[in-house]
Order: sequence, then structure tokens, then C-alpha cells
Amino acid sequence: MFRALILFITGLACLSCHAEQEKIGVKLIGEGFNRPVWAESPNGVQDYLWVLEKTGKIKILDVKSGQSSLFLDVTDQITSQSNEQGLLGLAFSDDYMLTGRFYLYYTNRKGDTEICRYLSHGDDKRSCKASSRELLLTFKQDYRNHNGGWIGFGPDGYLYIATGDGGAANDPKKRAQDLSSYLGKLLRIDVSTEKGYQVPQDNPFLNNPMAKPEIYAYGLRNPWRCSWDRKTGDFYIADVGQNKWEEINYTPAGKGRGANYGWRLREGNIATPKKGVGGDKPDGVTDPIYVYPHDNSSRGGVSVTGGYVYRGPIASLQGQYFFADYAKPHLWSFKVKNGKIADFQDWSKQLSPAKGKITAITSFGEDAEGNLLIISDGGKIYQVVEK
Repeated sequence: MFRALILFITGLACLSCHAEQEKIGVKLIGEGFNRPVWAESPNGVQDYLWVLEKTGKIKILDVKSGQSSLFLDVTDQITSQSNEQGLLGLAFSDDYMLTGRFYLYYTNRKGDTEICRYLSHGDDKRSCKASSRELLLTFKQDYRNHNGGWIGFGPDGYLYIATGDGGAANDPKKRAQDLSSYLGKLLRIDVSTEKGYQVPQDNPFLNNPMAKPEIYAYGLRNPWRCSWDRKTGDFYIADVGQNKWEEINYTPAGKGRGANYGWRLREGNIATPKKGVGGDKPDGVTDPIYVYPHDNSSRGGVSVTGGYVYRGPIASLQGQYFFADYAKPHLWSFKVKNGKIADFQDWSKQLSPAKGKITAITSFGEDAEGNLLIISDGGKIYQVVEK
């Protein structure tokens, strides 16, 4: 009798979860973009999204009309010959509508990484000249892959930059654990100065003469999309794996200073399988909160794309961290409770357009109201909505 009651209650809970999912869908809000990798609105701006095309252009999408216009063209500054090169990241300053300041992360013509400041102009800040560019930071890439590409402002007002390990496979030059290299790191800089930048005085390796002072955390392979929970300040890093595991790293608000995420010694929760590469956990290593295998199961994939914790207008989605796999048409979410994942859900069917599936998810985005955007390499941008 007791067992039957438990099964009945469990069944009701599953039906409730399914009913909530059935109410959620997507609508197409923009298309025709050339390999888009990011979309977002500056603070205080509604109905317009800045869309980053990996091939070198930034366009502004008028969400109401579906039309887009050119904001900035830096195609002559970048190379995108390799799939992981190109115009990869953008971050607006919090006071963008006042100052016009924003920051780009891209692969330059030599194949190396550049972090630059640009200034938009006009009362609506919807125009920008390429000549406003100011180079802040550049560093050499060892190979054409693992360029990283995420950049964003943290709750503390500093600019964070997530870099790849320099490429090839299994980090052959051991960059991720090397504090004298910018590669395989989470960097943190103060860009509030009129020109250039400063290193925050509480960066963890500031007084280490052998380390780059900009380093905030290390041990990353190829972080592809990071985000803060806009409500709690918790931080998420989706780090693309080697041959076995994809991982999501989670850091509670106010933590993470000096964190080591384990690569190249660790892939997911295991020693990296390649002979002579993997090893024991480094002291104090930060293990991923979630990993998934390289396989064809409903929870498997090949290349993780990180997303956001949902804080938009849909009540049933509050607190769900959404992420996807680039190579497999999977889209999932989970919540973090007491430092562990809970309420894992597979949205691959529900968050599909009327025809087909959303494939090759390169990124997620948020608009001014916290609506979740899903961005496809095929050139389309969707918004998660209630049906």
C-alpha cells in the first residue's frame, strides 16, 4: 500500500513537470545572420539585440520588425579560417548608454587573441566606427583551435576573460596549469580607467613574480560560454572536453579566487586518459558540478555550449541553468541546490520550432527582461516563450 502511494505521488510529480514543459516553446525572432555566436542587449535597452557574427560583423536586430542593421564591421581585423577562430565575444560596460564603451574578444589576422575596447556614438549608441578601437591585451595562440572567446563583466564591475589552452589536443605545451601563460585561464582586469586597464589589487597571483597578474583562475581547456546568475551572482563555466567528458563548472558567488579547474591533468572527474597527460587531482582542485559523456545517448554529446540561469518572466523556469551540446541536438537544464545539481530536464523536444530542431547551438543570450535566447550556427535566433 505504502509503495503504491509513493509511486502515485511520483507519477503526479512527473505529470506536473511534463505539463510545465508542454507550456514552454520557442519563437523565431531573427534570421539570416552569418554564423552568429552571441546576442544581448546593453543595460537599459529594450527591443534591440546586438548580434555577433563570427565572421566579423556586429548587427543590431530590431526584435519587433525582425530587421537588422550593421553596427560594426571588423572583418579586416580578424581571421576566421579555422572553425574556432573569429569574432568570438562582446561585453557591454554597465554604463554603455552613457559612455558607449564595449569590449571585443577576437582572433587577429596573425591567429592570436586580442581584447579591444571600442566606443559607439550617437544618442542611441547604435553606431560605431572601427577607428575607435583601442587594443588592451594580446597574446599568442599556439594553434588554430581552443581560442576560448567569452568575455563579460562580473558583479564586482571587473572584466573577466575566459581563454582556451592554445589548441592541438591534450594541451601539449601544458599551458592551462602554467601561471606564466594567459592560455587556459580566467583573467580579470579593471577597465574603468580612461585608457588601458589596471590589475585589481585582490587578484590572487598579483604578488607571484612567475605568474601573469591578470589571472584569476586557471586549469581550463576551451571554455565556451560562461555566465553569472543575475540574481545570486553564482558563476558557471562550460568547458569543452577532450575525448571522454564535457563539463560544467560552478562557483558560488564571492568564491573562485585562484581556483584550479584541473585541466590538463583532469578531464571531467577523471584523470585525462591520454598516456603521460592525466594525473591525480591537484590540491584544492575545483571539480565540475556536472559532466556528460561523449556518446549518442539522450544525455551524451561532443561539445558543450554554456548558457544562463533563467531569470526571465516565465515563473516555471526560474533558477534553471540552461545549456546544450553543439554537435548533438540536445538542450538541457538543471538547478543547483546545496552545491549539487537537481531537477535535471531535457528540453530537446519542447524547445524545438514547429518544423525540425534547433541544431548547432553556438550560444545562448539574454535580453533586457532576462528572456533566454538560443542562437544557431545556421543563422537563426530563437526566444524561449510560454505557449
